[in-house]
Amino acid sequence: MKDLGAPYHHGALREALIAATESLLDEQGAEAFSLREVARRAGVSPAAPAHHFGDATGLLTAVAGGGFAALTQALAAADATGGADARAALRAQGVAYVRFAMAHPGRFRLMFRQGKLRDDPGLHAQADAAFDVLLRGVCRAFGRSDPSRMEPGHWQALTGLWSVVHGYAHLAIAGKLEMIAREEGIDSFVQTSLEPILDATLRGLFGPPPRRTSPRL
Repeated sequence: MKDLGAPYHHGALREALIAATESLLDEQGAEAFSLREVARRAGVSPAAPAHHFGDATGLLTAVAGGGFAALTQALAAADATGGADARAALRAQGVAYVRFAMAHPGRFRLMFRQGKLRDDPGLHAQADAAFDVLLRGVCRAFGRSDPSRMEPGHWQALTGLWSVVHGYAHLAIAGKLEMIAREEGIDSFVQTSLEPILDATLRGLFGPPPRRTSPRL
């Protein structure tokens, strides 16, 4: 245990409490969450989390907001690997989405459990930023310059693509894919199965990819 009488740097303590919360969520889920247990793991007094976040909901909201910020970074980095190929960028986004969920299962579940979180403008902005990466990827795939030019069918395609990767992510972190992966192992199975699934989804949503024509001599 830390010396509770010693002064703390508030920024460092805040991050320590968030890290302790993430660890608890990954190990035991949101149902086991308590400010007292988070404080114990962070090595601080039981009053410390409430001092920084107000209450349990405030701390969980901060953790979820940080999760969306990290997801945004992961999606943007994956999107950039696609270069000028809009479909490759969307496929990379899908893999990054699932990989993020597998790396942070407790935080990922929390991010979509609105009953556990505050109706907070900052949280909404962070969630919207992650969604915007996917939205703009779909815009590019349909040859639209911005979301204002999206038609109903385009929004349906976006919903379908998001549903595929979100559902896959939840199956993965719930351990439901392990009985299919078997000896291959879940990490390898995700790599070998998700990309073909995304390829098939993209073909269904956007049609076959354009043929590459050989340059004329």
